[in-house]
Amino acid sequence: MKSWPAPFVPQVPGRSPEVRVRDTVSGELVPAAVDGSASVYVCGITPYDATHLGHAATYLTFDLLVRSLRDAGVSVRYVQNITDIDDPLLERAERDGVSWEDLATREIGLFREDMTALAVLPPDEYLGAVESIPTFIAPIEQLLATGDAYLVPAPDASRPGAHDVYFDISRDPKFGSVSRLDEAGMLEVFAERGGDPDREGKRNRLDALLWRAHRAGEPEWDGGQLGPGRPGWHIECACIACTHLGLPIDVQGGGTDLVFPHHEMSAAHARAFSGRPAFARTYVHQGMVGLDGEKMSKSKGNLVFVSELRRAGVDPMAIRLALLARHHAADWIWQDHDLTAAEERLATWRRALSGNGGPAADGTVEEVRAALADDLDSPRALASVDRWAAEALTRGGDDLGAPGLLARTLDALLGVRL
Repeated sequence: MKSWPAPFVPQVPGRSPEVRVRDTVSGELVPAAVDGSASVYVCGITPYDATHLGHAATYLTFDLLVRSLRDAGVSVRYVQNITDIDDPLLERAERDGVSWEDLATREIGLFREDMTALAVLPPDEYLGAVESIPTFIAPIEQLLATGDAYLVPAPDASRPGAHDVYFDISRDPKFGSVSRLDEAGMLEVFAERGGDPDREGKRNRLDALLWRAHRAGEPEWDGGQLGPGRPGWHIECACIACTHLGLPIDVQGGGTDLVFPHHEMSAAHARAFSGRPAFARTYVHQGMVGLDGEKMSKSKGNLVFVSELRRAGVDPMAIRLALLARHHAADWIWQDHDLTAAEERLATWRRALSGNGGPAADGTVEEVRAALADDLDSPRALASVDRWAAEALTRGGDDLGAPGLLARTLDALLGVRL
């Protein structure tokens, strides 16, 4: 799968301190890298609609992480997937009277444009579920062979005697260790996040689909001994991360709505077929961005799209600054004044950096680095630049190299091009 062009990242003298992030599971601040390297896996989009601000906030968060790690001298391998086959995609394509392939291609293309405009670093590997299906078959067959998965009759399948394959959560003693939810808490969100708790024939209401036998009107792929069909959602990320990064990965990332069931299930699947005790060393999650008092989501339709803002003439750097103004772990509600404030901040920074010299910027550079190394504290980093800009505009300064140094820092670490 083709990603998007990598933006130029300027060099900045010095180096970031050790980057630490707050692990969702333990609640503790932990190093994001081990022994000078870090493997990062971030769950990508399901391409049935355009990139909304909740998506953008997530990918900006992990863009900051990768930038800060590399500035600290860490060797980073970053993988992101695309869930380019899933029920919501098929349902939207049917609703709109288009092929699911054309819908996915169109929305993936728009996502690439949005990421390019927002100066987001592309992953080292950008992998679609469809192109990766051949790598899912053997792990699912292995789960069946070891008893970690089982067959459920699929009488509505296109072929007589076909079965769906489900993962048996009772086989995993660590199930629940990622989300730390009890069964009632899991069931509360399972159905609304892709689960099928009422499926007849399942051993446990929380068991997750690994392979769906082909139904009439749905796409199908050769599943070997599994029969024709398509994969479940969670096994896709488990296999892609294992294949392209190895286990355990250092950082598993995504929105907080993925903690359960997606990250819980992916971890359980991977532990079972790999024999490794852990899927990820650290989990980092982006808080939810809301609109009109509710989480911004495709199902609710309360979305602000990056592409629509761009078409309206909004500077992508203002969009970026508006999202970076909130800590990544916080839930918050988007308001029009968030964008207005970001546009004013961007204009102020540009005025301050266009002068002939300014106050020394070395301390500000180190403040930005320290803020980002402390759980990606972007609001604190922006505030440091605000202080430099205010001094530059009110008192000036005679350090001729300061504006250039700070501009390179903003580009390299915050991804803000002035």
